[in-house]
Amino acid sequence: MPTPDVIQETIILGSGPAGLTAAIYAGRSRCCPLLIHGHQPGGQLTTTTAVDNFPGFPAGIDGPELMENMRRQAERFGARFVEGEVTSVDLREHPYKVWLGSELYRCLTLIIATGASPRLLGLGNEEALYGRGVSVCATCDGFFYRDREVVVVGGGDTAIEEAVFLTRFARRVTIVHRRGELRATPVLAQRAFANDKIAFRWDTTVSEILADQAGVTGLRLKNAKTGETDVLACDGVFIAIGHQPNTGLFAGQLDLDHEGYISTRNGTETSVPGVFAAGDVQDPIFRQAVTAAGSGCMAAIQAERFLDDLPSEAQLNCQRGICKER
Repeated sequence: MPTPDVIQETIILGSGPAGLTAAIYAGRSRCCPLLIHGHQPGGQLTTTTAVDNFPGFPAGIDGPELMENMRRQAERFGARFVEGEVTSVDLREHPYKVWLGSELYRCLTLIIATGASPRLLGLGNEEALYGRGVSVCATCDGFFYRDREVVVVGGGDTAIEEAVFLTRFARRVTIVHRRGELRATPVLAQRAFANDKIAFRWDTTVSEILADQAGVTGLRLKNAKTGETDVLACDGVFIAIGHQPNTGLFAGQLDLDHEGYISTRNGTETSVPGVFAAGDVQDPIFRQAVTAAGSGCMAAIQAERFLDDLPSEAQLNCQRGICKER
């Protein structure tokens, strides 16, 4: 177990593809980075039963298995892990401070890979049906719905992009939107209207996801104006009502964009020198495992360069402390 009062060279927050890739690269280049798991060890991929689009696995791989492989690879290069969830941080002075409850950790560089959480409908069984008909990522799971009937819930840019993408595979895509018009940009909206595989259910909300042992069988829908309900049969539902970046700890200390994502420049640099952000916590556009891993690599390399430029005394003190633990 790492000693809390030792100054770490690098602390990584989050253990999804971004955080674990950062740990692999940081471990290879310097001395044993410290990774703090967060509230969902392994990240969102641990809820995905099959990952078919991560390079290097032609037959696909289970999400939990992929993340376990990444963890073992990071451990091979000296990464150390702490179970727990960060409760507060202080980025106002260097070294930076990270608390897990009453335990204080200090570091010369910090890589934030805390991810983003998909906004869900608030129905009782949607999380239990992940991978069995409920998805939050058409790019990840659309392939499994070839010649099937699917529903996309939402009316913004993401929902329309997901729906159009799904028409490559699905027999029919129904967009369920709680309003009477789309919130998506006109260009995207027109693309959906022009696609004869896309249908619309306006002024409608999902009140229940219907399923059997095999997975989703349909949705119970409610008309927001009339209150009438009916059942729409489908093989899958894609929830596309947005994501919430996990950045509450950093509000007021790092620059965030209007949606709460960490603003980065020159790769993964944040508004605080020595603090880097990777993965979904700073990426509202792509949100893919491979792009998260790529940005984790960038963050580790940029952290290494930042450490190289520090005064030699700061590096020596940190390395002495780490060596006592090894």
